[in-house]
Amino acid sequence: MLFCTDLDGTFFASDKTASKENLDAIEYFKSQGGLFTFITGRVPQTAAAICRQIRPNAPYGCINGGGIFDPVENRYVWNTHVSPDVVELVREVDARLPKIGIQLNTEQEVYFCKESAAMVRFRRISGLPLVFTPYEEVKGPVLKVVFAHDDEEQILALALLLSQHPKAASFDFIRSEKHLYEILPKGINKGVALKKLADLLGVEMKNTVVAGDYNNDVAMLRAAGISFAVANAVPQAKEAADYVTVSNDESAIAAMIDGLDRGIYKINENKRRSET
Repeated sequence: MLFCTDLDGTFFASDKTASKENLDAIEYFKSQGGLFTFITGRVPQTAAAICRQIRPNAPYGCINGGGIFDPVENRYVWNTHVSPDVVELVREVDARLPKIGIQLNTEQEVYFCKESAAMVRFRRISGLPLVFTPYEEVKGPVLKVVFAHDDEEQILALALLLSQHPKAASFDFIRSEKHLYEILPKGINKGVALKKLADLLGVEMKNTVVAGDYNNDVAMLRAAGISFAVANAVPQAKEAADYVTVSNDESAIAAMIDGLDRGIYKINENKRRSET
C-alpha cells in the first residue's frame, strides 16, 4: 500500500510542527510493509528538512504534481515544465496587478521576482534565501509560477485575469493556499503525480491512500483507492474525499493509519476515479 499525504494543513499542525503521534504512526506503517511519502506544492529546495522528519521510504511528489523527486539519489525521477509563453502571463499580472508577489521555480533555484507581504511570509516559512531576479531574466525551464497576496479580492482578480489571457489554454491554474495562486504545466496536478509514482513503484491505484485539505489536493483525492480530507479542509476537498477525519491539529495521519490498520476504512471499488 502506498500512502501519500499533503503537508501544510494536513500532515503539519497549524503551528507547522509534526506531532510525535504522526511520526510514530508513519514508522509503524512502514514497518508493516507500507510505502509512505508525500505529495506537495513545495519544491525540493524546501523539502530536505521535511524528509529528515518524515523519513519517506519512496520518492515524493512535488510542485503540485509537476515532479517526482528521489531524496536518496537527490534527483528528479520525473518532472515537466511550463511553456516559455508563461512570461507573457506573468508580465500581464505584473502590469495590471502590481501589488501581487511573484516567484518562479526552476530545477535548481527558486527566484523571488517581486515582493508582497504574503510572499515575504511564504519565503520565511519555507526557509528559502532571497534570490532576487527579474522574471524576464530567469534562465532555464520554469517548473511553476507562484503568486502571493493577502487580499482575497486580489487573488480572485488574479484568477480571472489569468483565465482570460489569450494563452490561458496552454496552462493549468490552481489555488494552493489561501494566499497563493499558481501556474502549472497543462494537465498537471497531484493526481498525475500519484499515478506516476504508483506506476514507478509497481503499486495498483486501488492500493493508494492519500490525505489532503485544499483545492490543489482534489485531483489526488479523486484518484486514490482511499482518500481522506482532514476536518479543517475546504469544502471542495471534503466533497472529493472518501472519508473526512480529524483535523491537522489532532494527529490526523495517525488517526488514518490506525483506522486502516483496524479495517475501518475500505477501498471503494466503485469509486469513479479521475483520469490521470
